[in-house]
Amino acid sequence: MSASASEIAAAVRGGTTSARAVAEACLKRIAAHDGRVGAFTDVTAERALARADALDAARARGEALGPLSGVPFAVKNLFDLQGLSTRAGSKINRDDPPAKRDAALVERLEAAGAVCVGALNMGEYAYDFTGENIHDGPSRNPHDLGHMSGGSSGGCGSAVAAGFVPIALGSDTNGSIRVPSSLCGLFGLKPTYGRLSRARSFPFVSSLDHLGPFARSVADLALSYDAMQGRDADDPHCAPIPAAPMSASLGEGAKGLRIAVAGGYFAEHGLPEAFEAVARCARALDTTRTAEIPQAHLARASAFLITTTEGAALHLDRLRRRPDDFDPAVRNRLLAGAMVPASLVVKAQKFRAWFRHAMAALFEEVDIILAPATPCRAPKLGQSVMELGGESLPVRANLGLYTQPISFIGLPVAAVPIWTQGETLPIGVQVIGPPWREDLVLHVAAALEALGVAAAPVAAGFE
Repeated sequence: MSASASEIAAAVRGGTTSARAVAEACLKRIAAHDGRVGAFTDVTAERALARADALDAARARGEALGPLSGVPFAVKNLFDLQGLSTRAGSKINRDDPPAKRDAALVERLEAAGAVCVGALNMGEYAYDFTGENIHDGPSRNPHDLGHMSGGSSGGCGSAVAAGFVPIALGSDTNGSIRVPSSLCGLFGLKPTYGRLSRARSFPFVSSLDHLGPFARSVADLALSYDAMQGRDADDPHCAPIPAAPMSASLGEGAKGLRIAVAGGYFAEHGLPEAFEAVARCARALDTTRTAEIPQAHLARASAFLITTTEGAALHLDRLRRRPDDFDPAVRNRLLAGAMVPASLVVKAQKFRAWFRHAMAALFEEVDIILAPATPCRAPKLGQSVMELGGESLPVRANLGLYTQPISFIGLPVAAVPIWTQGETLPIGVQVIGPPWREDLVLHVAAALEALGVAAAPVAAGFE
């Protein structure tokens, strides 16, 4: 399904196609190709067709349809979908009773006319950067099926890059929207912490968790983001701020913005393709400015500490009752987190407050910061070690070395996909803004797309 969400919605509203026809084509495509991709864990065909029929009936009655009418979407399987157990990538959770109600963001997309077609593969309990799940198998990178999709929202990356759906919803704790976006060549949005409701989604690290969309264009990213905004009394972490729609202003571009390239930590450790992707964006945006994100290495270390300790606290009962049903790699990191001294966590939280203040000061000098999204292109499936900066480092931990310091204080980020001629795999760049300025990051992402620097085509062989 190479059509964009906006194209599909316009065709359904205009009557040149039906929501039923779109849903049937989407389901047929998933059935034909997902066996070799591994994006879906659940396909909700009956639900999708019923929803599509309801939209067609509403149009026949002369009712106005929403901005996403007939647009298929799918969600990481930590979002509640009524009638399904919320797996969160685990073996344990599939024994839970089915969800009685959809997640808040699913409800909001469907209220805008979108059609949910299923739940997507993910790393167990979202503690993963690879997209490899030992219970459900890996979600493969559609641009090269022998490579990783990235995690933990790997199924989201696979589903959108393969053209199964134009929009998917994922989560990002330490980089789980931005890493799959980078490896699968997609636009992704991690909004400001608290911007979108997390109600009825399975948590990982409450103080770091974000939910957000993947798409193959900035327009579709904004369209879905606009539909999901707004305060939600069911989520105490959802900020009480009004919605700020983005779609109408994307054409404003990046003119007049003070844009800088992150130096220091963000110009080290990675492979040349990561830095060249950032440099291409900087040249296109006509900026030579650099900015030093202070103590980024400590921000990453502190994020590690908070992640493992909060995650361990959440799963302590499961670790006691069913330790053998965890992915061993996830279980061992959670067990380690349960043994971290409280004094270290206190230090990490104190540093977090300092880092937030330091970044606020930096954003008085610049509006946008560009940084690599991942240190390399997608590693091969099963690859456990990679060479970075002359060192052999674990893949699972280090795919997020550039995303973790940014998640740590909840800044809004758009991931944009960059391609090099002759390469079959993309790599991503982070467009980072100050809190609540999703408009700035989306304007810059849209400018890079309009300039032809960033693009997210359906993977070859899936067009």
